[in-house]
Amino acid sequence: MTSIVWFRRDLRLQDNPALAAALEQGQPIVFVYCYAPEDEAPWSPGAASRWYLQASLRELHHSLQAIGTELILLKGDPATRLVQIVAQSQATHLFCNRVYEPALMQQEKQVLSTLRQAGVQCQSFHDQSLFPAGGILNHAGRHYQVFTPFWKRLSSELSLAPPAQDFFKLPKQQRIAGLTVVPFDRALAQLRLVDEHPWHAKLADYWKPGETAALQLLQGWRKRLADYPEQRDWPGKQGTSHLSAALHFGVLSVWRVFHVVRPAWRGQSGAANAVGAEAFLRQLAWREFAIHLLYLAPHSTEHSMRAEFDEGAIWSHDERLITAWRRGETGIPLVDAGMRELWETGFMHNRVRMVTASLLTKNLGQHWLAGARWFWDTLVDADLANNTMGWQWVAGCGCDAAPYFRIFNPETQLKRFDPDAAYLSRWLPADRLSTPIVDLGASRKAALARYQHLPKSNKIGSDSAHP
Repeated sequence: MTSIVWFRRDLRLQDNPALAAALEQGQPIVFVYCYAPEDEAPWSPGAASRWYLQASLRELHHSLQAIGTELILLKGDPATRLVQIVAQSQATHLFCNRVYEPALMQQEKQVLSTLRQAGVQCQSFHDQSLFPAGGILNHAGRHYQVFTPFWKRLSSELSLAPPAQDFFKLPKQQRIAGLTVVPFDRALAQLRLVDEHPWHAKLADYWKPGETAALQLLQGWRKRLADYPEQRDWPGKQGTSHLSAALHFGVLSVWRVFHVVRPAWRGQSGAANAVGAEAFLRQLAWREFAIHLLYLAPHSTEHSMRAEFDEGAIWSHDERLITAWRRGETGIPLVDAGMRELWETGFMHNRVRMVTASLLTKNLGQHWLAGARWFWDTLVDADLANNTMGWQWVAGCGCDAAPYFRIFNPETQLKRFDPDAAYLSRWLPADRLSTPIVDLGASRKAALARYQHLPKSNKIGSDSAHP
């Protein structure tokens, strides 16, 4: 008899609720990852995140090899493939962690139903966020639709969180014998996560996926908390944590991040660190809020949360403008620098993300989905909840959106947050400057005119409630 641990967005051994429960069960464990991109369509993993996924799977496999076992890679319908593993291993239990994305919630429901019908005892655990999606409610028992009160309630709940338990270490165990599986390296190649495009190769110059690297990054980040409030908005400085990809793929748990930062938040390492920890946890709360919103409004990945935006003539589709934006050829220096950073590294500084998104949706008048899909394919840390919320927030069509009249001025943002041109000179050499394809002032007025014809509403569409 054995237990199965089905890895999903939790590609780590430490601080893993599903794995901890499997260990407590006391049976030998079979470790499985199943790649089923069709289950996530139309938001199947993009090219940059597939590269990070492949590297993280390899790191996880190496960690399991160190304790005498291995990671079994499968491709196809998880329910079908896991039933096969159950039959081969005579498994009696399956353990997994939940993912709060509409398609993957449905995937889990199907897998657990199928395996239970086959006589397997299944348990799933909360892991992806600090609190279960939809679990932070106001005093009236309703879901929050605005970030600030959500953050106040979340911070109150976090202040009451119990002390961190020791993060468990996985004990030695014997390799499971008798399973007929494809060797790991061949199975990984068969997943076809990456191609031979040189873009994939250069991502390794900027990222070190996997649990070990993520833990090192977190410890280094803890020492820089005091500088965070001042430097987080400066794209030319190393002022942010760069933990987003690790959190998305679960090579690092969000609770571990919180507990590492918590002593500083409580003032145990000085006032400057306390202020920095507060500012950082507020940004972590934005991630939490995004998961909350996606759970509340699963339709928002394809439709504006404010229905009047999809019904009105707000956006057009001009492939010439979209292509210039993608290539960093708009002639707007900060925007072009950001788009070139994205293509080179699979990452873009958050403030620059807002500026580039504002230019596309408001100055260029293109639909937010055109930008969301490009970010989805090119960001290593592409996350469905964050990507959806971020684009709708900037475009003005989300439930907690920036006021429609807030249009980022790339020139002002450049002067304020990159005064010494450290960011600009790195990503946009002087010989790559070009003529602007849009007049910022005139396009701002045109955007305001379009937006002013819409009814002002803060309501989420009636079809948004999660079943």
